[in-house]
Amino acid sequence: MKDQNLTQLTDVVRQTPGLTLSQSGGNGGDSSGIYSRGFRVENYQIDGLQLLDSNYGSPAQSNDMVLYDRVEVIRGATGLTNGVGTPGATLNMIRKRPTAGFKSSVTVTGGSWDYRRTEADVSGSLTESGNVRGRLVGAYQENDSYVDRLSERKEVFYGVVEADLTPDTLLTFGMDSQSDDYDGHARSGLPLFNNDGTRSDHDESDSAAAKWAYSKRSAVSAFAILEHNLTERWKAKLSLNNRRSEYDELSGYAGGNNGEAGADPASIVFYANRWKAKPVQNSFDLNLAGSFDLFGLEHDAIVGYSQQRTDYNTPTYSWWTDPATGGFPVIDNIYTWDGKTPVKPDLQAYGRMDFSEEQKAAYASTRLRASDDLSFILGARVIDWENTIKNEYYDGTPNDGSKRSETGVVTPFAGLVYDLNDIWSVYGSYTSIFKPQSNKTLTGAYIDPLEGVGYEIGSKAAFFEGDLNLGIALYQIEQDNLAVSLGDGQLAPDGSQAYRAESGTKTRGFEVEVTGEVAIDWQLSASFSRNIVQDADGNKLNTNIAQNTVKLFTTYVLRSIGNGLTIGGGVNWQSEIYSDGVGPARDQRFTQDDYAVVDVMARYPITEQLSATLNLNNLLDEEYYTSSSSSYFGAPRNATLGLRMEF
Repeated sequence: MKDQNLTQLTDVVRQTPGLTLSQSGGNGGDSSGIYSRGFRVENYQIDGLQLLDSNYGSPAQSNDMVLYDRVEVIRGATGLTNGVGTPGATLNMIRKRPTAGFKSSVTVTGGSWDYRRTEADVSGSLTESGNVRGRLVGAYQENDSYVDRLSERKEVFYGVVEADLTPDTLLTFGMDSQSDDYDGHARSGLPLFNNDGTRSDHDESDSAAAKWAYSKRSAVSAFAILEHNLTERWKAKLSLNNRRSEYDELSGYAGGNNGEAGADPASIVFYANRWKAKPVQNSFDLNLAGSFDLFGLEHDAIVGYSQQRTDYNTPTYSWWTDPATGGFPVIDNIYTWDGKTPVKPDLQAYGRMDFSEEQKAAYASTRLRASDDLSFILGARVIDWENTIKNEYYDGTPNDGSKRSETGVVTPFAGLVYDLNDIWSVYGSYTSIFKPQSNKTLTGAYIDPLEGVGYEIGSKAAFFEGDLNLGIALYQIEQDNLAVSLGDGQLAPDGSQAYRAESGTKTRGFEVEVTGEVAIDWQLSASFSRNIVQDADGNKLNTNIAQNTVKLFTTYVLRSIGNGLTIGGGVNWQSEIYSDGVGPARDQRFTQDDYAVVDVMARYPITEQLSATLNLNNLLDEEYYTSSSSSYFGAPRNATLGLRMEF
């Protein structure tokens, strides 16, 4: 993250093996999706506690990395650790912790499109004995964008304290706060086709957003973790978290073809709506972990109970329509549009929705060693899940809503690991998949829960005493009730994207990854991923996600130059993607050919405390679409220069 200046979660995703960011609109919106093994990632955790809001999970992508020490990525089905969830991946963000010795840094970065960012990080002991330690982290960022009218402002703060209550008891508590405000934020990119069916001709900087459109998101979390060593081999851990989020998004964008007869080829339908809420999530996890002896060998086990609950109420708004025509407003010529018309609408709520979601789970797993080389991993999670939605209408329409629940759902896991020698090991695993879905059909009905199984075999190797690691994985995922999008413009009655349920689907693929130190001063991360999603008849699904991706990044320290110059570079390549059913008659295909993006960096320690880092992104200025559903381009060539002072 440091070498590549990865300050946002979406930056990390772009560089992580096996993950793909499909972006059809502004960052963190519902049209910006993270994918793994062909499926949208919906499982986000902070310090192992799941973020629970199936109604609108996209704001999780706005997390700023200054808060976190690392991001742990578990690819594949993770029912044992998450309970409900899709088989794509789980992203677990691990907060920074205090250090025993004093350590601090200040980083100032500037770059393209008036990018300005400042970070500060101070850590150390708060008592002479060192039994109480603290850390303060903050960041402020402002920037414009290569996209017209789009600008961003971020504020981040984090404070944490660790206290050794006894030699066997550690208490950690803290708070973090982050806000992310966008002006000129577009829910979607511009249409790929004109109204006469010809390809549109938009520039990388062209925006679908009205000048007044905005997206404001914030979150404040308070947490406490109590760990106690019961014996030398067993530890109890209690984690508590309260997270209060808020989002307010006024969406106004030119995103649809004008279907009226004789419509000007350059005219476009304009959409506007608003979403706002203040979700509150309370999370709890208690577990007992340790080891035990049996048949002369040592085995591991963990047993626990977790609970998450999210509640909020939100005003509900209708899509804005033109009072004169009763239909959506129309922009006469998108190629001359400046985003100032139509003027900002005064949207009035027609009702309110009360939302509540709760998940309870008991879990247990064990690693049983049949010999020093062979281990069996067995586990299960028993889940109760409930989601209640109540709709109130201000015009006297009878109130309605829905209540869905699942009780006693068991998600088992089984695996084995065999150590061939001190370097190589092989493994195999089986797990089940279960995920209640918030996706709706054209009639507004919820799609039944996603169900299925996942199989995986692979091998891992650790060379040079663990400095260089190799992983190979082959997997197959079988699912029923997979939600498949009906395409751009196909909406449920509440204005959300409409889906259909596809059963008998199969996903097959493999991943190869190498990370670590190849030689002294030479670091490498390289991966190749391939996945194919098919329906029961063998037809391809999720064709808007690349089947093949290659990610490579390497750095080398030139000790002979001054104080030691670090140079690095990498390339991200993906195969073609395409979408059918686009265009004014929804009968055309759009294809984004395969492409590669090259990034380079250099870091030089000016003194022992002061260093400078230069990052050049998209060095060859590759022009490409970040999805196959709208004219939303990837960032053109850009640069950042940062100065870091360590004390």
